[in-house]
Amino acid sequence: MDLFPSPDTQAPDRAAPLAARMRPRSLDEIVGQSHLLGPGRLLRRIIEADLLTSAIFYGPPGTGKTSLAYVIARATRAHFEPVNAVTTGVAEIRRLIDDARDRRRFHGVRTILFLDEIHRLNKAQQDVLLPHVEDGTVVLIGATTGNPFHDVTPTLVSRSRVFALEPLGVDELTVILRRALDDPRGLGGERAAADADALAYLARTANGDARTALGALELAWTAAVPDAQGARRITAAAAREAGRRSLVYDRDGDAHYDMISAFIKSMRGSDPDAAVYWLARMLEAGEDPRYIARRMVVHAAEDVGLADPQALVVAVAAAQALEFVGLPEARIPMTEAALYIATAPKSNATVRAIGAAAADVAREEARPVPRALRDTSVPGVRALGHGEGYRYPHDYPGGFVPQQYAPDNVKDRIYYEPTQSGHEADVSRRLRAWWAGVKRYREQS
Repeated sequence: MDLFPSPDTQAPDRAAPLAARMRPRSLDEIVGQSHLLGPGRLLRRIIEADLLTSAIFYGPPGTGKTSLAYVIARATRAHFEPVNAVTTGVAEIRRLIDDARDRRRFHGVRTILFLDEIHRLNKAQQDVLLPHVEDGTVVLIGATTGNPFHDVTPTLVSRSRVFALEPLGVDELTVILRRALDDPRGLGGERAAADADALAYLARTANGDARTALGALELAWTAAVPDAQGARRITAAAAREAGRRSLVYDRDGDAHYDMISAFIKSMRGSDPDAAVYWLARMLEAGEDPRYIARRMVVHAAEDVGLADPQALVVAVAAAQALEFVGLPEARIPMTEAALYIATAPKSNATVRAIGAAAADVAREEARPVPRALRDTSVPGVRALGHGEGYRYPHDYPGGFVPQQYAPDNVKDRIYYEPTQSGHEADVSRRLRAWWAGVKRYREQS
């Protein structure tokens, strides 16, 4: 029995896709991920020392998660068992664990269980693994495009080291493409060549995904017309025909949350150009435009607020325009709203006010409404003291008269502290003038 089988010891099938044939065979052949695999980095050290403990490789498609697992398979003396979570079930997992237990007991050999697409396992399937990861029966390597802190059970994540892989850069993808042209495993024996601008286009439009880049290269080479000697050259035109812009986007995953976060933070940071870029990116990727519109409405109140009250009006109008005209035309008022919010003065005083008030509601005694403020529309309630002592502001000059509106236990609280940004500077001056000697507002710089 071969206790240390390697899943790819033989030359790849020539009929296999180029990306499969060009899978790295060693750490030195892996392009990118230098933050994990560069000289002296933790992951590289433990792989080279064959001391890997349970780990989860997390990152977008085509960044090398599975390739890294198979490099580990070649480097380790442990038994390597690859499984795809899409096609496995509890019975299969239990069988693999039983085999791993016997392998460890009778031969002293560890088992590395590689679960590709681990986020596809349901909670019950993941829970089956937990005790056997804990006691060392298996060393788990999970690969996932989904955020493991969302898609993998917390107990399994807590017993694993999470390594985040990043999308590959254009230069890194170009290296991979050139290697595929030269390597006998790839197109090296096929008299293939490519113009520099063709490779640049394929690398740029793959958006960090090596599998996409290699697939486009293979398609362009297949479609190229051989010359008299049988050689095929990939031109920029052929690359544009074969390549496709791969917008990584999962409306239930990280791309959804990360891009809306970038969009909101760009508006909050008063960068209209970045805000419009992320808006266009989300719309192009197929994000629900109503979701974007709702977030702009919230953001207009949350981060602009009374510094420019018109921001909320513009955001609501954009949301209504979306319902009225639909896409693609609605992207224009949506862009107008994004630009307005991004260029408006900013204040989060409204958010801080309701947060502070809610905290007092939660922790302070809920005292009755003061008698002066109680309803007087019902006949007979004035005899109970309702409205007694209330001063009608319009009976006084300027429509203002200082009086107590809050219960005694919170009457001195100041929840709303207007900033000096935009319209709120005027609000701040009015409040200080009205409540001078009654409420102590913080000094504004």
